[in-house]
Amino acid sequence: MDTEATGHAARRAALAAQLRARAKGGAAPLGLGKQSSNLFRDRHEGAKQRLDLSDFCHVLAIDTAEGWVDVEGLTSYETLVAQTLPHGVMPAVVPQLKTITVGGAAAGVGIEATSHRWGLVHDTLLEFDVLLPDGQIVNCRPDNAQRDLFFGFPNSYGTLGYALRLRLRTLPAKPCVKVAHLPHADPAAFFSALEAACQHEADFVDGVVFGPRQQVLNTACFVDEAPWLSDYSDRHIYYRSLPDKPVDYLRVQDYLWRWDTDWFWCSKNVYAQNPLVRRLLGPSRLNSRTYTRIMRWNARWGITRRLARLRGLHTESVIQDVDIPVAQAPQFLAFLLREIGILPIWVCPVRAPLPQAPFTLFPLTPDTRYVNFGFWDVVESRQPHAAGHFNRLVEHEVMRLGGIKSLYSESYFTPEEFGQAYAMAQYQALKAKYDPAGRMLGLYEKCVLRA
Repeated sequence: MDTEATGHAARRAALAAQLRARAKGGAAPLGLGKQSSNLFRDRHEGAKQRLDLSDFCHVLAIDTAEGWVDVEGLTSYETLVAQTLPHGVMPAVVPQLKTITVGGAAAGVGIEATSHRWGLVHDTLLEFDVLLPDGQIVNCRPDNAQRDLFFGFPNSYGTLGYALRLRLRTLPAKPCVKVAHLPHADPAAFFSALEAACQHEADFVDGVVFGPRQQVLNTACFVDEAPWLSDYSDRHIYYRSLPDKPVDYLRVQDYLWRWDTDWFWCSKNVYAQNPLVRRLLGPSRLNSRTYTRIMRWNARWGITRRLARLRGLHTESVIQDVDIPVAQAPQFLAFLLREIGILPIWVCPVRAPLPQAPFTLFPLTPDTRYVNFGFWDVVESRQPHAAGHFNRLVEHEVMRLGGIKSLYSESYFTPEEFGQAYAMAQYQALKAKYDPAGRMLGLYEKCVLRA
């Protein structure tokens, strides 16, 4: 690991020098130069000074005794999991898509089926190093001078700095996972069962809403051995198995990436669930990386939008993840089914742990159960609506029910609404302290105005 530490130190020094040199000239804001992104919002970007952090993609150290891993910010979870599992451990929360980076999940919001116990990705952070806009690199811990940035960095989306190294909590992992799929026909009973499952010994809990009378609760536990192993990386489609298989077994790595093969179920939009298309693509291209490229190409050229117009339809992309207090979950689901109409819907319970201080920009009530709803599709209507009509409906309902919305996709909040939802008064204090020259965009500019 000494070699890894030496290489990391050299990469840090070179980057800091580059950024300090840039600080002497040019008024364009800083931006991260990445080959891929898991943000889903159209951008109206002006000129930016692009920083290339692609070399920061290494796993630096794994301490199985203490239960942590040190990793660089541009490391994908696919890479991180591949290196931790041989040591018998995994990150405490592994977001669903292979291309999500560790730094991106910390600066945004990362969730998965262990979140019922461990919270969001940022709840598993032990410490991290941040490259500030002026070229300084500071260490952030919950008990040091940068504790305000430690708790203010999550949900800042690259507007306060970039995480170069992060120390994450890990969990012991066994070779296989046993999954139970429990059908429900009543939303109230489904959410009650979801909350009850979080009180028991399950290592993973999530669910899928297929319709108002069809929900499936999934609970999974690590096991040493399995009587059989299912494979959803090629011909078979994971979400379609849920109503039909009471019990299933997967290798732990296949379980962690069970949603990536078909981008949950969004692969249907590129016809990748058709058996012929599936065979033509092959396992190496059945993944979120491929679908993201296709989606961005389509967004650039507007093919599906033009086809919809030929059919007399108006379309709006509604790609959202929201967290709702569990007591209001049935009410929010009823709203989604009535007003939005997207199915299926992914459901994942989240427990906001009791931190030493609240996370400033993603304020969940401590020690409280929330339900994450993930719904991603295009809403079609015969009647035209104002831009963002359906997304605005979602935002209003989330705020009304005391929830919070992730900012990786389209947002239409007014400045007043945004300030109320995301603690902008505290954010401005962080911005003044860590980016006094305004070298990075502000959070509202970036996430709502799409600058």
